[in-house]
Amino acid sequence: MDAQQLKTEAVELLQWLGKFGEDPEGGISRLLYSKEWVEAQHALKEKFADYGLKPEFDDVGNLFGRLEGSKYPNETILSGSHVDTVTNGGYYDGQYGIIAAFLAVKYLKEKHGQPLRNIDIVSIAEEEGSRFPFAFWGSKNMVGAVNEDEVKDVKDFDGVPFTEAMEKAGFRLKTTSAGIPEDWKAWVELHIEQGGVLEIEKKPIGIVQHIVGQRRYTIEIDGQANHAGTTPMKYRKDAAYAASKMIFDINKMGHEYGEPLVATVGKIELTPNTVNVVPGKAIFTIDVRHTEKEDILNFTEKMEEMLKETASDFGVGIDIDLWMDEDPVPMDQGIVQKIKEQCDENDVNYKLMHSGAGHDTQRFAPYTPSAMVFVPSREGISHNPAEYTEPKDLAEGIQVLMHTLYELAYV
Repeated sequence: MDAQQLKTEAVELLQWLGKFGEDPEGGISRLLYSKEWVEAQHALKEKFADYGLKPEFDDVGNLFGRLEGSKYPNETILSGSHVDTVTNGGYYDGQYGIIAAFLAVKYLKEKHGQPLRNIDIVSIAEEEGSRFPFAFWGSKNMVGAVNEDEVKDVKDFDGVPFTEAMEKAGFRLKTTSAGIPEDWKAWVELHIEQGGVLEIEKKPIGIVQHIVGQRRYTIEIDGQANHAGTTPMKYRKDAAYAASKMIFDINKMGHEYGEPLVATVGKIELTPNTVNVVPGKAIFTIDVRHTEKEDILNFTEKMEEMLKETASDFGVGIDIDLWMDEDPVPMDQGIVQKIKEQCDENDVNYKLMHSGAGHDTQRFAPYTPSAMVFVPSREGISHNPAEYTEPKDLAEGIQVLMHTLYELAYV
């Protein structure tokens, strides 16, 4: 395979897919079931069909492009990633994994013809939790781990109900809660690192050993809105004041706990959010991650106690909504070994590492043998229009994925 051609195709296809949801403020905003999301999924469906793959949506909008196997039609190898983005996200998070799987399968088909087992390229409906307070919607549906009750009352920050947005996009809740299909034999996801380790250590490939666990919260503080000029400081129930103390303490606790724990407050809203009114309500989110479940539980238990104590001290109400609780997940050592071996055979410089970000792979790993491969992110930047991976690294990752899919589907 010509490396330059692979680099060119990868960049061109990323730019092509990135046009769906291109944000005037930079990067991509392609949120679940938005107009941009619908356009991207249908464009991919056409792309898959044009290259002789069999495209198909499931009930909730996950897209599959199948290259059918010749000898074991009841065995399927899957690869891909999520098509949704964060607001003002980059051109690589998620969509690189879809484009990489597409190019890997394209070249495998051209060089080796039909595989022994099916290969499904998957454009997963949603992973980020950016529009609705519910992450991994796509992969959870794929493994039958979603209950209708979990989303029936969920709304986005504009008040749009989850089910209404889904139906408007042309999809619906699954009619069955069955688990994964019996033909699934392996899942491999190629992704940008979203951190700076590979770049710093000058490694073009990261082979993931396990994915960190994480907990996400939405915290709502109820105080009392009042006149900014006539309400003395000592009589206020200022939701912003209470929230600011909580946010400071969350970060302080995170620094004191030490690596690899990370704690982040990423979204803050105030009501009525105007210059001359004491805020009566504050809403903010918390994201906590670690490689060990016990550490996550220990930290968040102490954090929740602090939040309640602070609310009491400030005379405000508090609602603590834990809406994501994901355990750390190990990768399948059999597939990891295959990736290591083919990297060694092809003189690819790699690093064994853990993933500090959550990925769809962690949803699949408990049900089917799963693995992840990383390529470097410039300056470790992600979830940002400045997100970037060198074309040579994009191509290197696709080659590693191609060799891995060959071992899984053609041998």
